[in-house]
Amino acid sequence: MLQVFKALTTRAYIRGVRDLGWPPFEGRLWQRNYWERVIRNERELWAMQEYVAHNPAQWEEDRLNPANPWPATAQAIG
Repeated sequence: MLQVFKALTTRAYIRGVRDLGWPPFEGRLWQRNYWERVIRNERELWAMQEYVAHNPAQWEEDRLNPANPWPATAQAIG
């Protein structure tokens, strides 16, 4: 279902750039290998809200941060 959403919104964006003068985006519209998660109950919703609220503070140490000086594999091990 999410794949359909991504396809439809990408097509709408391309039409907007072509026909409505929207500014073009010089990169990918959707992140590759994005971890999708269905929120099934209130507890999971609360946990996801907490994650979103506090995750930016963790970006400096995140193994997926390209500015991080350590390779992702070394961080995953250590």
